[in-house]
Amino acid sequence: MPLIRFDLLEGRSETELAAILDTAHQAVLDAFHVPPRDRYQIVYEHRKSRVRIEDTGLGIPRTDDVMILSITTRPRSVEEKTAFFRILTEALSEKCGIAPSDVMVNYVENTDADWSFGNGEAQFLNGKLGTPKAP
Repeated sequence: MPLIRFDLLEGRSETELAAILDTAHQAVLDAFHVPPRDRYQIVYEHRKSRVRIEDTGLGIPRTDDVMILSITTRPRSVEEKTAFFRILTEALSEKCGIAPSDVMVNYVENTDADWSFGNGEAQFLNGKLGTPKAP
């Protein structure tokens, strides 16, 4: 946790995809300070004709490298979120050649009761992960 869904245009190589996923994971580690094996990533590739990612009138240029990252996570502070935006876009630019203008991110927050990592358990609630919380 967090769970990150990557929506991208199809056509990237396996090496390019691996670099994107590794770079995003490092940004999660740096911004959210989660354990290294706290990694949940899913890539969805779309034909170019099936995607429209504009700019809400901000004048942000987009290329075929455009991507949306949808992050489902426990509540995060504004500082953590904005640090993630910055760390992610800087690293994707440096390591993958993806312009910050091609990276859109959205957060979907939920609570500890909304997660099961397997075995039919709510690990945040039963104390196996983090501090137990009331449902």
